[in-house]
Amino acid sequence: MHKILFILLFIGQITFAQTTIKDNITSYPVSYATISFGNGNGLFADDEGQFIFTEKLYPDIDSLFISALGFKDLNVATKDLPAQLLMQPEAHLLDAVIINNKIDRKFKEEKLKPYLDDDYYKCWLPTIESEIAVYFPKTTSQDQKLSEVLFPIALESKDWSKRNKSNSEKKKFSTLFKVKFYDNDNGKPGKVLTYETTVFRATEKDGDFHVLNVDDYDILIPENGFFVSLQVLGYTNKDGKLLPNKKYKEIVSKSEGIIKIPTSFRPLLPFTDKIETKNTFVKRVFISGNNWVKFDNENQFTSSLLDKNLFNYGIGLTYKTYKDE
Repeated sequence: MHKILFILLFIGQITFAQTTIKDNITSYPVSYATISFGNGNGLFADDEGQFIFTEKLYPDIDSLFISALGFKDLNVATKDLPAQLLMQPEAHLLDAVIINNKIDRKFKEEKLKPYLDDDYYKCWLPTIESEIAVYFPKTTSQDQKLSEVLFPIALESKDWSKRNKSNSEKKKFSTLFKVKFYDNDNGKPGKVLTYETTVFRATEKDGDFHVLNVDDYDILIPENGFFVSLQVLGYTNKDGKLLPNKKYKEIVSKSEGIIKIPTSFRPLLPFTDKIETKNTFVKRVFISGNNWVKFDNENQFTSSLLDKNLFNYGIGLTYKTYKDE
C-alpha cells in the first residue's frame, strides 16, 4: 500500500509540474521548443509543447529562456511557473522564408552516400547540449532540390565480445532527433531555410543509417551551399513520444560544488577521416547567442575524435538536379 501511495503521489506531482507552451494566436502547441536554464543546461518540450520542471528536479534554476523557430524568445521566472506559457509568432521571420513553387521538370536523381562505421571509438556521443551541422556545396549551376538526408548511426552489440560480427544482436534504443537546414553565412550556418519543425525517431531497426524524406519541403539548394544539422532531444517510448528523462548527471566537486554532466544518448554518430575538407560545425544550444565553431583542433575542443583526425560527421544526401529548359 505504501508503494502504491508513493507512486500515486509521484504521478500527481509530475502532472502538477507539467507546463504547456502554446502559440498565443492559434493556441496550437509549440512542438519541441528549447528551454534553456541560463547556465548552459536545459531541456526540450515534446510534440505537444509540454515539459516538466520542478524546484526539486532543478533547485538552482530561477529563470527559463524559451525559444522556437518562428517565435519571439520568452523569458519566465520559475517561481510559481504557470501551467501554460504563450509564445508570440514572429511574422516578419515567417514572411522572409521563400516559398518555392513546385518544380515540374525533368530531373536526374543523384546521391551522396553516407560514411558508415560501427567502431565505437570513432563515434560522437550525442548530448542534448550540442547541435552538429554539416556543410554541403552546390554541385552544379542547375537548379537542385533536396530530397532525402541520410544520417549514419553506429549500432552497438549486446555482447561486447561479438561487436565485430555483423550478425550480432544489437542494443535497442528509441531516440528522437531534431533536424534543421541553414544557409551558408560566410562559411558558417546562417538563417534557417525552412521553418518546418523536423524531427525523426531512430531505432536499431534502421540499420546503419536513417533516411529522412524532405522532398515535400521544397528546399532548393542555395548557390553557396547549405548546412544540415542534427540535435538529439532524448529517448522516446515505443510510440515515439519524447520521455521526460533527466538530461544530466550530477557530480559533486570539492572546488566547484555540484557539476552537471550532460547524459549521452544512443545511437552513437560515426565520424570519418575520408572527407578532405573540414565540413562539420558544433554549437551549444542552451547558450544564448552562442556561435558556431568548426570541429577542429584550432577551437580548443577536447575530443578523442580529433586526436584520430576524425573531423567530419558523414551525412549522405539524395537530391534532384533539374534539366535546363
